[in-house]
Amino acid sequence: MKDFKELFESYPLPFSLESIKADVKNIIDKRYEQADRLSTCKELFAHLELTSLKVTDTEDSIKAWIEKVNDLDENFPELSKPMGICVYPSLVETVKNSLTEDVKIVTVIGFPSSQTYLEVKLAETALALSYGADEIDMVLPVGKFLQGNYEEVFDEISEIKACCRGAKLKVILETGALDSIENIYKAAILAMEAGADFIKTSTGKEAPTNLYHVYAMCKAIDAYYKQTQTKVGIKVAGGVTTKQDALLYYCVISELLDEEWTSPDLFRIGASKLANNLLTEIEKEEVQYF
Repeated sequence: MKDFKELFESYPLPFSLESIKADVKNIIDKRYEQADRLSTCKELFAHLELTSLKVTDTEDSIKAWIEKVNDLDENFPELSKPMGICVYPSLVETVKNSLTEDVKIVTVIGFPSSQTYLEVKLAETALALSYGADEIDMVLPVGKFLQGNYEEVFDEISEIKACCRGAKLKVILETGALDSIENIYKAAILAMEAGADFIKTSTGKEAPTNLYHVYAMCKAIDAYYKQTQTKVGIKVAGGVTTKQDALLYYCVISELLDEEWTSPDLFRIGASKLANNLLTEIEKEEVQYF
């Protein structure tokens, strides 16, 4: 049995909410004006995981959406491709059969509440990978975490990570439901210790994330890297819709983590509306491409 008291003590909390608020303000004052450039908008487009997780999604609607991804080079030749495409597991095969570009296929399991059996999550993971998924986004069992059932949460993440084999695993912390900055930091540490390749803010189905949540996650990533020399990525999702939203997260992440974390390999943005809003900024006219 893992000693979680000892684990959390080995990662002492390096901030308070008050210190975060002050530091975030300083970061934005320092970085935002310089970041607010056309080149940064183009860079952020490459960090996108274009996302469609609607109850109305169908094979036909996803095929039409993927065709727009396939045609991006023709319509926006100056842009890099988005990093990924995120859909429900039942639509992974549709994406796999329709996608002609080198873009990661991402899916979600135990989504959005994680309130199902571990066996179901493992089966969902294995099936999604067999149909072509490259990356798995799982939802942290928030209720179990808040009850202090750390071993059960750790074991679940570890088992799903083992099921992923070579595929990347992102753990959605659902930061808006974790009640405190301290819990976000602890959940991030727990997820990384259990094998997460990325930690992710939100499903977008609960309370949205904010800059303070991402600050705490960055501090956890930095602390984990200093102890293990393992680089864990960060994915921001849930309410990231405007250029301003994306730039604010970019400023915080680029300030708190090393330069490597400004690469799409370690920093992703899960969004749907943001793609059109970035294209509008880049093209300097309204674009409703997706």
